[in-house]
Amino acid sequence: MTKTSSATPAVDLEQESRNATKAMFAEFWYYFSQNKGAVVGLSVFATLVLIALFAPLVAPHDPDVQYRDALLVPPFWADGGSTAYLLGTDAVGRDILSRLIFGSRFSLFIGVIVVTIALVGGITIGLIAGYMRGAVDTFIMRVMDIILAFPSLLLALVLVAILGPGLVNAMIAIAIVLQPHFVRLTRAAVLAERNRDYVVAAKVAGAGHFRLMFKTILPNCLAPLIVQATLSFSNAILDAAALGFLGMGAQPPTPEWGTMLAEAREFILRAWWVVTFPGLAILITVLAINLVGDGLRDALDPKLKRS
Repeated sequence: MTKTSSATPAVDLEQESRNATKAMFAEFWYYFSQNKGAVVGLSVFATLVLIALFAPLVAPHDPDVQYRDALLVPPFWADGGSTAYLLGTDAVGRDILSRLIFGSRFSLFIGVIVVTIALVGGITIGLIAGYMRGAVDTFIMRVMDIILAFPSLLLALVLVAILGPGLVNAMIAIAIVLQPHFVRLTRAAVLAERNRDYVVAAKVAGAGHFRLMFKTILPNCLAPLIVQATLSFSNAILDAAALGFLGMGAQPPTPEWGTMLAEAREFILRAWWVVTFPGLAILITVLAINLVGDGLRDALDPKLKRS
């Protein structure tokens, strides 16, 4: 009897914790689902992720194989099109649909890596600036202001020119360009939280600076950072495509959407499909991610929650 009675409160607390978590997710999904555009964007984005994961199974052809007897074949519904190449082929006979499918892997990979680097670095620097204040805060924020003073794509081009063309260097450059947004957002959230009662109580209890910053203050600053990460994801894909188009990002024959656009420039008047479909892929992906970000903002920001 003693063991049963002593275990009951622990079980009750665990059940209450589970119920609270379920209620939190239910509330989040309710406000998120109220934004129909966000639901559509999430569906499109989930489809893109599945396509990227199963690209070898979904793609009808190898993206790098050149079919010399099928140069600039139109899409299957156009005059002269072929059902073997649903979206047509490019100037060297590569299947555009297959290259778009494999290109989704590169675009999503770029977004994940860039946002991860910018998020981790931005949160760390922003926490230090907002928590330490004084000269440290002033120095960090002036550096961020200098970065923000330049147009993002121009600064990314300069950094890639210094580091050298390539996909890895392009991701590093884009992460540096996006980082000030996370730094400023984290700093503002820390300034709003650092003098609250729960932080003061943690200080009195003997919590160190590291614990105060990363375990006490940071969890209460995550909501706006999640929204910013989503929007930065789409910016990373767009900037990577722009760098690829300018020849400073992924290099041929990599099936990256911006590089595909760059290779198709000279055929835009006589083979519209080689430009149209990579451009539509970028447009749909960026739009879907932005819609998801808008829905996350509605669900996570209490000021915007609709009754």
